[in-house]
Amino acid sequence: QVQLVESGGGLVQAGGSLRLSCKASGSIFSIYNMGWYRQVPGKQRELVAAITSGGSTNYADSVKGRFTISRDNAKNTVYLQMNSLKPEDTAVYYCNAVRRAYDYWGQGTQVTVFS
Repeated sequence: QVQLVESGGGLVQAGGSLRLSCKASGSIFSIYNMGWYRQVPGKQRELVAAITSGGSTNYADSVKGRFTISRDNAKNTVYLQMNSLKPEDTAVYYCNAVRRAYDYWGQGTQVTVFS
């Protein structure tokens, strides 16, 4: 069992930055592939960025060059650095941990970008 707690969301002006954190507990964090997803009302949850247990990353085209995902296994934490934020980045951001048949989600953190 893995518990995930996100933090770092908030209200920011377009062009600004935020850093989201996701603290994991309850299992061996380093073996999980981690991801950040986002969802707006009425739309499906979409992958924003992911990082494997080995450190490989991938990003949605809409955030490439602006967002960076990283992980600190010693702190059981995955981060999402978001720069040059746009109003269309407004969403609830969720942390995800997955390994084989195991799939865990955090409660989400709201990010609102105003112009």
